[in-house]
Amino acid sequence: MDASSEQEAGRLRGRATRRRDRHEDDPTHVVDALKERVYATFTGLAIVLVLRASVEHLSPEGAFGTLAVGILAITLAGFAADVIAHLAVHAGFPDGAEFVGMLRVSGSALASASIPLILLLLAWVGVLGLEPALRIAAIVYVATLAVIAWFAVRRTRLAWWKQLLAMGILVAIGFAVIALQQLAHGH
Repeated sequence: MDASSEQEAGRLRGRATRRRDRHEDDPTHVVDALKERVYATFTGLAIVLVLRASVEHLSPEGAFGTLAVGILAITLAGFAADVIAHLAVHAGFPDGAEFVGMLRVSGSALASASIPLILLLLAWVGVLGLEPALRIAAIVYVATLAVIAWFAVRRTRLAWWKQLLAMGILVAIGFAVIALQQLAHGH
């Protein structure tokens, strides 16, 4: 490769890196990724709570499969929503960088299930009982939601008491969502 070809390749790599870095630092991208993580966390929590209610009729591999499929479904739904919204707003399909960004945002939902899936895998191989695995998974999901809310509130420039009030409101909304999910499943 001659010097001008190497310069051109370096320039293109630099442009791609800057475009990717710009996209990852874009507040809209961060908002979308956080929303996707919250949706997937609530979905995973709902699945785990329903599984806990029928634990006596469930196998660990069945619980693992149900949670894995549920999180994959919410991830694909989020991706489809992004593509549909892009089509509606921009009257065309996303370009390569936008498409990759949408995949990254949607893929962030998968991370929300990593610890609960590991717990269910441990139950599947007999290291942990299914009921304790589901209980711990529910706690992990609630803790994840609390940490996300805490980081969000801490980033504000609100006075400490307003941050505390905001956190209280977010916790109340979270409990309302959990209660509605339980009501929807008759438990």
